[in-house]
Amino acid sequence: MKRPLQALLLALTGTGLLHTALLTDTYLRYVKAGLRPALIVSGAVLLLLGLAGALTRDRGHTAGGTGHGHDHSGMPRVAWLLSLPALSLLLLPPPALGAYTAARADTRPVAVQKGFGPLPATSPLPLTLTDFTKRVQQDRGRAIEHRTVRLTGFVTPAREGTGWYLTRIVFSCCAADSQTVKVRVYGGEAPPADAWVEVTGTWHPRGTLGTKTAEAALDVRGVRPVARPVNAYTDDLPLTPS
Repeated sequence: MKRPLQALLLALTGTGLLHTALLTDTYLRYVKAGLRPALIVSGAVLLLLGLAGALTRDRGHTAGGTGHGHDHSGMPRVAWLLSLPALSLLLLPPPALGAYTAARADTRPVAVQKGFGPLPATSPLPLTLTDFTKRVQQDRGRAIEHRTVRLTGFVTPAREGTGWYLTRIVFSCCAADSQTVKVRVYGGEAPPADAWVEVTGTWHPRGTLGTKTAEAALDVRGVRPVARPVNAYTDDLPLTPS
């Protein structure tokens, strides 16, 4: 691979990063929002290196050269494969993580919470999947019992038994360290996999409420399709575009 083509590859990669981080929110499929500045800087550096390389003459055949009669500055042809990630950023970005990943991932451990305050009187009560799980498995006061709650996530089909899972994928840093949070949903027909939905319901009585034996599960009362939230890779209450 000659120097001009190497420069083109760098410029393509840099342009793809800048396009992803500046003009779209596609980068949120791979990293947390806080890493956006780093992506922009990386893209700019790669683009500048590519432009600098394109403007630099190939010195492989200068006067007084090695005299071997051939150029040792090239790269293996297989290096062309490096152009595929760069082009994919521009033309065909990989799909977001969803039900396929969640079905094969372990559930994220829920941190132990020592004390719980009273729940608001709002009904249905909006909760994150993590907060719901903590209330079900750790709140000895059983405040969640008989309360109608509202949870939001995407649909992951259950691989065994009945019901399906309401799911969130959580990034600590990027897609490579993602973990899942799941709440099982009983009752009604399961929506399509990967569909984002808002579910209202009450705790499904299985196990002893307030202990680890209790299942983080809902008896569904209503399911409503919703748009994929901006903060799709956190387990926060959903944010919608302004």
